Amino acid sequence: MDKNTVKGALKEAVGKGKEGVGKVTGNVGLEAEGKAEQVEGKAQKTVGKTADAARSALKH
Repeated sequence: MDKNTVKGALKEAVGKGKEGVGKVTGNVGLEAEGKAEQVEGKAQKTVGKTADAARSALKH
């Protein structure tokens, strides 16, 4: 598994947490930061999955 896949999943989870805390506390900035972090995490996971797929294709 590519390190970007793992890092992206972690970033996405942290972003969800920030978004949730922002919603509960009424902190719009934290909520927006969490949403942005989730998007970054999803993109990073996609990069990792693409790298995994490329490595797998080269092995076969």
